[in-house]
Order: sequence, then C-alpha cells, then structure tokens
Amino acid sequence: MTIAIILIILWLLGVVTAYTLGGFIHILLIIAIVMILIRLIRGERIV
Repeated sequence: MTIAIILIILWLLGVVTAYTLGGFIHILLIIAIVMILIRLIRGERIV
C-alpha cells in the first residue's frame, strides 16, 4: 500500500511540474490504481 501511495504522489508531482515523462508517469499511476483495486477485491484494509 505504501508503494501505491508513493506512486500516486510521484504521478501528481509529474502532472503539476511538467509533461516531460508523461508516459512513464501515467504508467506509474496505472500500477498504483491496479494495486489498490487488487487490495479491494481481496477485502484487505486500504488504510
């Protein structure tokens, strides 16, 4: 879960600062969302 939060923060920083690594940043966002969805499906606590 910590990794997912870090990836989301990095994505937000990338969106706010510049679009130089746009593709890479969006891949990080997708990975973070998938990790959160997997935890939800398994019924684990997110927080």
